[in-house]
Amino acid sequence: MLRSLKREIAMQDFRLDPQSLSRMLGEFRGPAPVQQWHPPYCGEIDMRIARDGRWYHNGQLIRRAALVQLFASVLRREPDGSFSLVTPAERVTIRVEDCPFVATLLNAGGEGEQGMLEFTLNTGERVQAGPQHRLLVTTVDGEPHPVLQVRDGLDALISRNVFYQLAALAQVEASSQGERLVLWSGGEKFVLGQI
Repeated sequence: MLRSLKREIAMQDFRLDPQSLSRMLGEFRGPAPVQQWHPPYCGEIDMRIARDGRWYHNGQLIRRAALVQLFASVLRREPDGSFSLVTPAERVTIRVEDCPFVATLLNAGGEGEQGMLEFTLNTGERVQAGPQHRLLVTTVDGEPHPVLQVRDGLDALISRNVFYQLAALAQVEASSQGERLVLWSGGEKFVLGQI
């Protein structure tokens, strides 16, 4: 499927007709079962996901949201940390600058331990933070690097705007290292950072 899709993209310069795109998307609503597929490796293609979540092919921005959703549905993190697009017939690697997804919207509900944080990703997928989808904040170059675990080693970088919203919703909690900002979602407590 990826080879035929690559050929079609190259031939039509990303201007797929709606019928072809619908046909390609038909069986891939949401994430495909890529962990169950073990096709032959077919090399690396010139595709990358930029830090801001935009997808590029041969240096050109992929503008069609449905095409990005299709690619995202067959994305897999490999044991060596690389990223692949996988179908039952083939596997190709792509480059990812940071996280393959970006959390661009936040829907928050409840308070305290009853809190709920639902994130909308740049692909339109919705993910609720909780035991299966942890919210982690590390530091990269002295700056917070907040991510949401989406699935099977695939994370979403939390956009600056959404991170500021999380900070505004957070509660102050005392800890052995001093005060810290915490949030609850899906019955889990997540630490945004020390104050």
